[in-house]
Amino acid sequence: MIRALALLALLCAPAPAAFALDLSLPANARLTAERNSKLDGYTLPLAPFGIAGIPSVTVEGEVRRAAWRISSPGLTPLQVLAPLREQLVDAGYEVALDCTQNTCGGFDFRFATEVLPAPNMYVNIRAYRFLAAHLGPVSAPKNVVGLFVSTSETVAHVQVIQAGDIASKTSVQATGQIPEPVLNTALTAPEGIDSLVAKGSLVLTELDFATGTSDLGAGPFPILADLAGLLAQRSDIRMALVGHTDSVGGLTGNIALSKKRAQSVRQRLIEAHGVDPARLDAEGMGYLAPAATHLTKEGRETNRRVEAIVLPAG
Repeated sequence: MIRALALLALLCAPAPAAFALDLSLPANARLTAERNSKLDGYTLPLAPFGIAGIPSVTVEGEVRRAAWRISSPGLTPLQVLAPLREQLVDAGYEVALDCTQNTCGGFDFRFATEVLPAPNMYVNIRAYRFLAAHLGPVSAPKNVVGLFVSTSETVAHVQVIQAGDIASKTSVQATGQIPEPVLNTALTAPEGIDSLVAKGSLVLTELDFATGTSDLGAGPFPILADLAGLLAQRSDIRMALVGHTDSVGGLTGNIALSKKRAQSVRQRLIEAHGVDPARLDAEGMGYLAPAATHLTKEGRETNRRVEAIVLPAG
């Protein structure tokens, strides 16, 4: 009789409610993309990229994906992520992974992790942070959240992916405090990969060639990983790599040398970073398009360069 009453009480008890989570982003955040699935799967990274890839757990159930853009210059990834991390911990989540671009695994981690397509979500290879949090045992979590935060000189991007047992009242809203910039951007112009699309070209100053040859050094050259990352996120563009030399020697030889250097960079992007060859051109200008005067040693050194130029994919 007692067993029957216990069973009846169990059957009549209300089902446990799905877990509710409300995340508050800065008030100036703007939703750029949203993709929700009632029944799907999400693979949550649990550790940095290693020889065997990324240790992870896959959670099935409802999956909500959203990307946000925060128009505040000078923010760091931690400035954006820290308040969200605190909200997750306060809601009962346990943090399984909290890493930066250096500790996550850089380029490899970013491209082995689910990211919404650009331009809605952009990950700056040199300034990002990822956080994985779970509710329940990590081997079989009830609910998980993956946060990807990336910043550049002028904006921050945030991706929030929730998966598992998600309540209908779960929400992500732009109601939080707007963080104050900690980087001094007033005295510096945008540099590197973040300005390439806006300016149309970028001198690849990190590259190293043996004197008088077209042999690209062993590297690694982080800028090439950045170029590959940009191409992976922007299917609407391609790139031309253009080599330049100083004025020492004849024009024909310098044009040939400058083109070979551009071809060396193109080949490294293809072989080491998996860029589609059809999206890369390589040309040489010799000494015909100087960035400085050919009349001084310093000017000639400046003129020996390879530039990346952004072109429309069509």
